[in-house]
Amino acid sequence: MRVPGIVFASKELLPDVAGDRSLEQVVAVATLPGIVSASYAMPDVHWGYGFPIGGVAATDIAEGGVVSPGGVGFDISCGVRLLLSPMSRSELEPALPAVMNELERTVPKGTGPGAIWELEDDRELTGVLTGGAVYAVERGYGTERDLERCEDGGVLTGADTAAISDRARGRGLHQVGSLGSGNHFMEIQVVDQILDPLVAEAFGLRLGQVCVMIHSGSRGLGHQICTDHVGRMSAAMPRHGIDVPDRQLACVPVRSPEGAAYLGAMSAAANYGRANRQMLSIAARAAFGLAAGNTRLDLLYDVSHNLAKLEDHEIDGRTRRLCVHRKGATRALPPGHPDLPADLAEVGQPVLVPGSMGTASYVLVGRADSGAFHSTCHGAGRVMSRTAARKKTSGKALQRELAAAGIEVRAGSMRGLAEEAPFSYKDVDVVVETVERAGLAGRVARLVPLGVVKG
Repeated sequence: MRVPGIVFASKELLPDVAGDRSLEQVVAVATLPGIVSASYAMPDVHWGYGFPIGGVAATDIAEGGVVSPGGVGFDISCGVRLLLSPMSRSELEPALPAVMNELERTVPKGTGPGAIWELEDDRELTGVLTGGAVYAVERGYGTERDLERCEDGGVLTGADTAAISDRARGRGLHQVGSLGSGNHFMEIQVVDQILDPLVAEAFGLRLGQVCVMIHSGSRGLGHQICTDHVGRMSAAMPRHGIDVPDRQLACVPVRSPEGAAYLGAMSAAANYGRANRQMLSIAARAAFGLAAGNTRLDLLYDVSHNLAKLEDHEIDGRTRRLCVHRKGATRALPPGHPDLPADLAEVGQPVLVPGSMGTASYVLVGRADSGAFHSTCHGAGRVMSRTAARKKTSGKALQRELAAAGIEVRAGSMRGLAEEAPFSYKDVDVVVETVERAGLAGRVARLVPLGVVKG
């Protein structure tokens, strides 16, 4: 290990070492060339590909620091956005079933093709890959405010479409505006607790307010890019004199042709993910307008939780250019950070933490002197495999249970619904309390679900 491994967790959140090898992965990540400070794990940590999910690590580019696709994940730029409605729960409830039906009809779910935005040709796909949410808004899908409240203004620079395989492009052509499968969702929520009134007011959050949370990423395109570049890096490591304890940690120096190619392809996938969530927002606005008579859904924030970014951080008393990997972890920028929108600079970045289906989600805020390269958790974190979850319940049974709790559910498949049962995740209330106690971010508001559209 070149640096320590640091895990932010309460005793009950620590992984079961007998069945979850994520702590071993924290150790393995600490051996990467150029790593600085520590190999971090957030309270939602669990086993992943190469890096643990909930893992954060930064490498010094000038000191031979590497980039690893395993530190980003297969669903590049998977992330969350939160839309705020002027409606209250009592105003929406009579129309809720109709809104849910419209979302079920219009939002593509599950694996394979299906898109809200059917791209005309490869030229339009290139526009998405290089322009992200900005390109979508230019084409009439959204507003300038959407871009102001999106990480990086809705587009990550440096996209290199030449580094993307034809197979990846083919997988991305027909999926712009789709949820996908697994833990992805669109959820209608209501604010049931305000925990920091001053910050909540700055964010535009109020008690009883209806919100829409969207969780999706770069779909098959991002998955294929990760697959392609893991293979290329595995072949290139001997030339760079790199040996890693786990082949899933395939990596190359950031300043290498292979590193530049991956970062260029990853940036393009990030733009695809942002355009994807932008189109899902358009579908949500249309459904609310048709079924509830109110199309206003203002974006609070959109942030990725699977990304590697080149950032400046102070290490050992000097500013250094780092490649910061966040895999199942999200940025939590503090007040005054230059990357924040001007109207949020005084309070800090909204951090969006979805819980498991049927449980609460949270809005947090970045804090000064937070550590871990201004990073925090991205969700509740699994404690049970999808196979084990299916053995404990069925999709139909879970749907009935959620309906009895007053939660409307529309799912792409009953099998997928069972895999996402709430008991297969950690307690999100404990996760965010641990985040706050560790000083990584502060709790602002708690949201509970009214309706869930599952991938």
